[in-house]
Amino acid sequence: MYAILDIETTGGQFNEEGITEIAIYKFDGHEVVDQFISLVNPEIPIQPFVVKLTGINNAMLRSAPKFFEVAKRIIEITSDCIIVAHNASFDYRILRTEFRRLGYDFEAKTLCTVELAKKLIPEQPSYSLGKLVRALGIPMADRHRASGDAMATTKLFKMLLEKDLEKTIVKDFIKLEVEKGIAPKLLDILSQLPTKTGVYYIHNEGGTLVYIGKSQNIKKRVNQHFTGITTKSKKIQAEVFTITYDETGSELIALLKESEEIKINRPRYNRSQRKTIFQYALYAEKDANGYMNLKLEKADGRKKEITSYATLQEGKNALFRLTSKYHLCQKLTGLYQTKKECFQYKIKECDGACIGEITPEIYNLRVQQLITENSFENKSMILIDKGRNVNERSAVLIENGLYKGYAFYDLNYQITNIEILKNILIPMQNNRDVKNIIQSYIRKSKTIKILHF
Repeated sequence: MYAILDIETTGGQFNEEGITEIAIYKFDGHEVVDQFISLVNPEIPIQPFVVKLTGINNAMLRSAPKFFEVAKRIIEITSDCIIVAHNASFDYRILRTEFRRLGYDFEAKTLCTVELAKKLIPEQPSYSLGKLVRALGIPMADRHRASGDAMATTKLFKMLLEKDLEKTIVKDFIKLEVEKGIAPKLLDILSQLPTKTGVYYIHNEGGTLVYIGKSQNIKKRVNQHFTGITTKSKKIQAEVFTITYDETGSELIALLKESEEIKINRPRYNRSQRKTIFQYALYAEKDANGYMNLKLEKADGRKKEITSYATLQEGKNALFRLTSKYHLCQKLTGLYQTKKECFQYKIKECDGACIGEITPEIYNLRVQQLITENSFENKSMILIDKGRNVNERSAVLIENGLYKGYAFYDLNYQITNIEILKNILIPMQNNRDVKNIIQSYIRKSKTIKILHF
């Protein structure tokens, strides 16, 4: 658990400030599960510039509780949590100072979203909370009030967790869980998991990732690991200490995250998926008569492919559909082996490229249309899909034929061009696997919307 907080103070001499307002959101990595927001009577005057900045004045605080009256609730909501704040050293120092005045030694592990943002979102012009969240498309209300700033920090932290592909934040969190002692039982772990689409991460007691998977129903898939009798399932059952997960809403983003994070983290039980997952590819080459032939073959990284497939049968099924859609010849697409005309010519479904009745120029235009529409070559587009909730959408960016990454955005945040999307993008590696995952998803999905640029 994380306690994400923001504190407003009176201003003044170092270590002599008093708290005027505090907001704490208890966050489980996915949603806020508890909150505490209160004005606080600091028993000292507020500096005039702070009144101007926050809008909190001395009159507003006369009837507010004093710190000792809210101290117990603060301890309750932050217990067993990592404290998260924007410029955490300031908020943590203020909190410790107030508790020290009560004779209590308040201690907790802390995470600073300024430091995390500098690491995970480099080259931003400013890391002030207001400017940073504006650049990232995070909605913000009540700037310089504790509740508004703490909620913006919560949304920022959620985005930073998403961008932390090496899972260093989560690993630190698991170490804290390990320090607490008892390993949860499999049923306890299962009860914490959602029945939603996303990526799940199986960690051992040292916090090391041993397996990464994706599913449209995380709980159901993990239950299959826990009840499975294969060697891999039994090893997972023996090693699992905890499972973390990222909801994606979009199956496409779950597939892309799984592929990328397996390559980065190399979990020991994902060996088969570290290799390429699309073993067959479609290639085009001219024959002696000048006709473009399509060939479905074992993938060869040295050759330029149009698209690729997980299995030979999937490739053949797709090639039959493409041959029909683009009015191509089954002989020239390798689906009908013959030295004469193809069978489709006999039933008047082929216009005779196989026996030279139409020119290579006319036939090759149709092949070129297939290549253009089924490859990413030099294309720039945004693929818009479901988000993690009804108020959100997901976007995947392809620029000049290269996969750049994905983002989640609020429905009020209008994605009208690539530059706007780049501000909130979670950058990812472009490689053969992700290109093929995207092409395969576009072929199968009925819900995805494509914006071309």
